[in-house]
Amino acid sequence: MNQIKTYINQYQFHPIVWVLLLGTVMVRLASFMTLPFLAIYLSKTHDLHPVLIGVTVGISPLMGTIGGFVGGHLSDRYGRKPIMLIALFCLSLVFFGFSIASSPLLYVLLNALNGLCNSFFEPTSQALIADLTDKKNRMKAYSLRYTAINIGAAIGPLLGAYFASVSANSTFVITGSMYLIYAIALFFLLNMLVENKKVDSKNVISFLDAFNIVKRDKALRFLILGVILINIGYAQLESSLPQHLENSIINGVFIYSVLLSINAVFVVFFQIPISHFAEKFSPMKVMMVGAILLCAGLVGFSFVNGWVSAILSIVLLTIGEILIFPSNSLLIDQLADENMRGAYFGAGQFRKIGHFFGPIMGGALLSQYGGQWMFIIISFLSLGSILFFVLGNKVYLKQVVTSLKSL
Repeated sequence: MNQIKTYINQYQFHPIVWVLLLGTVMVRLASFMTLPFLAIYLSKTHDLHPVLIGVTVGISPLMGTIGGFVGGHLSDRYGRKPIMLIALFCLSLVFFGFSIASSPLLYVLLNALNGLCNSFFEPTSQALIADLTDKKNRMKAYSLRYTAINIGAAIGPLLGAYFASVSANSTFVITGSMYLIYAIALFFLLNMLVENKKVDSKNVISFLDAFNIVKRDKALRFLILGVILINIGYAQLESSLPQHLENSIINGVFIYSVLLSINAVFVVFFQIPISHFAEKFSPMKVMMVGAILLCAGLVGFSFVNGWVSAILSIVLLTIGEILIFPSNSLLIDQLADENMRGAYFGAGQFRKIGHFFGPIMGGALLSQYGGQWMFIIISFLSLGSILFFVLGNKVYLKQVVTSLKSL
């Protein structure tokens, strides 16, 4: 605990950065109260067909791949404040809508809006953190943000299970209320503490120009492709793993629930020390090591036969994600021009393609070849991310050398 206090006191962040970190805990806790149970809720309460449930759940990350770039670009052009606040108020309405929805089409529409609004808010908030934080402290800020996400992930499902036993609709109302409170608080604090900076009119670029610039950035493109492969593997944690454990070991469902808690708690307690050590190395090297560990965890799940092997596998996977995801944010920040930071973080949302296709690929392989071969195939596919990370690093280093020569 003293180490955490020393770490926090050593690096003074802008007050709004702390507000965003605390707000991340609050809204992620709220969303984890509801979204992990959405499929079960739709199945039991509305008796929807499994395919329709899959479409309803999968539409959110799919919309996120589209909306992230648009929201990031708009935040560059019109400022961070309006994009973030509009997204938060809309998310509040989305969850209130879930509480009164009755038709399958409405659930699909609401979860699509959920994915779209989140993809507007997430890259914009990351860009604002970068705007307000010195370069030397940005990795620490991204690491704390990732820790905040996992605090919500550790507590949210437990609260969700409790409130769902009382009233399923109440969880949606509580989540909507927490988003509304966060939006109102952020509205006043942003107006008091942060100037809404927009790109100078001389430097304003169109959406097409922004898309073409990112399209030409090979380093960013390689980074996104690598993280998509990582997310294909990581998505199995919530899709194929519970099915595999249920079919392969005794008390598989109970073991799975414990593994999720271990994953979240491990991130909360070890994110800071691991990230502090990782800062001694280049972000791309850190991501390569993370990819190896994450894939080792996936391979471990293919041979799981009880508690020991299951816990060892989730620990390896968790260390891998701790190394990969904050480093990914830092690399996007390093690649981005000052007036295009939002667009770059928005383009980073294309990683959610892996979250969309991962469960589909895992499910197909699971039904065709069984859990053991599914995890082996997916792990080797995810390991291919290292090739893209190496290529992206080479391109990035060339860009740095070229820019230094031009000075």
